[in-house]
Amino acid sequence: MPTSETPGLLAEQLLRLTRRLQRAQKRYMEPLGITPAQSRLLRTVAHDDQPPRMADLAQRLEVVPRAVTTLVDALEAHGSVRRVPDPTNRRVVRVELTDTGRSTLRALREARRAAAEDILAPLSDQQREALGELLDTLSGAPDHRC
Repeated sequence: MPTSETPGLLAEQLLRLTRRLQRAQKRYMEPLGITPAQSRLLRTVAHDDQPPRMADLAQRLEVVPRAVTTLVDALEAHGSVRRVPDPTNRRVVRVELTDTGRSTLRALREARRAAAEDILAPLSDQQREALGELLDTLSGAPDHRC
């Protein structure tokens, strides 16, 4: 039976689970030479129809522009992205994925799946489905399982 303590306990459980998942993902991503922040930037670049501007990346990632510069510098050194001039405004710099970046994204997706599998291993298929439905409800996401 729920008590006044239930929301706080659930919040603590969710936080512990999130930290555990982040640690697992970091462990799987380490061999790829990519940090979680770099991974997030790669995914953000990949979701745009055209190479995003540096300022747009900062806004979407909710970080200061200097942080994006640092991330792009590291990913450029890794060979995953490159800076390209904007075709309509030469003062604007855009960031595009390279073939290495696309390959790295595929490896990162596999690393995230493996980390999630580690965390979800104790659950049955039914429990996983129920958890997915609960998380969709909490996140306000539409049901995508249909």
